[in-house]
Amino acid sequence: MVKSNTSVVGIIFPNSYDALVPELVSVRLMASIPFASRYRIIDFILSSMTHSGIDNISVVVNKNYHSLMDHLGSGREWDLIRKNGGLRIFPPFAEKEVGGPYVGRASALASLLDFLKDQKEKYVIMSDTNVVVNFDFSAMLQAHIDSGADMTIAYNEQEIPDELLNYPTNDRIFYYTFDVEDGRLKKVYINPKTEGVQKLSMNIFVVDRELLIDIVNDAYIQGRSFFMRDVIMPQLGKLNVQAYKYTDYVARISGMKSYFDENMKLLDDYNLDALFSSAPIYTKIRGDNPTHYKDGARVQNVMMADGCVIEGEVENSVIFRGVKIGKGATVKNCILMQDTVVEAGANVEYLITDKNVTISAGKEMKGTDTFPVYIEKFKVV
Repeated sequence: MVKSNTSVVGIIFPNSYDALVPELVSVRLMASIPFASRYRIIDFILSSMTHSGIDNISVVVNKNYHSLMDHLGSGREWDLIRKNGGLRIFPPFAEKEVGGPYVGRASALASLLDFLKDQKEKYVIMSDTNVVVNFDFSAMLQAHIDSGADMTIAYNEQEIPDELLNYPTNDRIFYYTFDVEDGRLKKVYINPKTEGVQKLSMNIFVVDRELLIDIVNDAYIQGRSFFMRDVIMPQLGKLNVQAYKYTDYVARISGMKSYFDENMKLLDDYNLDALFSSAPIYTKIRGDNPTHYKDGARVQNVMMADGCVIEGEVENSVIFRGVKIGKGATVKNCILMQDTVVEAGANVEYLITDKNVTISAGKEMKGTDTFPVYIEKFKVV
């Protein structure tokens, strides 16, 4: 196995699937959506890269990235404060020639061409942030090297989520399934409606840095925007593109329903262990006190962060930092983000509250398991 991945540059695209969760990205991007009571979605890919020895990581943002910058800071929590390499954030106006909001991954990479040319690493690993995984990039890199491939793309086997199947096809949201023969990617399908278990792309790539520079430069000259559709698919016959089957835990965020479901799945110890047991996931430290359970509090099957004050009843819920649940309040099957307040006597079920939401005393609000109700940031109801 590869002992050190100092020969790898990591690139993360945090905006690629924002349109799937418009409610949650009005003030943030996909990568900074809170997940699993104390994390942001980007924490999983970023931690996986650092565990795999990648210490030169760039985050290519498009819009609504201020909350992500605040979360990542200098990269200290991920041990990415380095004299050489470390963590970089590239805004959309970094290069005048191709500045402006990116349309697709290929146009985003075009703005990094000078940066990529200046790097010394042999390989580039790229990833979106719509999947929550504890990914061993070293194993994928080794498979790429052993196969002699020009490029390797990760996939997992699952049914295509209903949210993707029913998503409008004119909104520049693309998902891909693969035909694979002896490990080689033979055909790619764009937004198929096929039922049953499919080889569904995870949009995680390993590619030789110099090859990436060449193909992105050609794509930019020809005005191509989307990396898989416009750059890779036309060259499948020319390039040796290998498909890497990922068999560990994958939480794929495809909409509000899957966001709710994937959080709730972590209340099952089996899923929790599958996601967190292989390597620790790092996140920004807030430094709250331990959660305080007052007399009369009742808690059952809950993922609870620190800094909370619980006086009421909480069941089957994911609770983020600093949440306060008043005396006589009942919270069931909910996701309550940071600093939500549920006042005394309130009764809520199947609710997703964004940060700093207040549920007024005595209020009753209920969604359903198929349609959880979302309350936007700073709202008082």
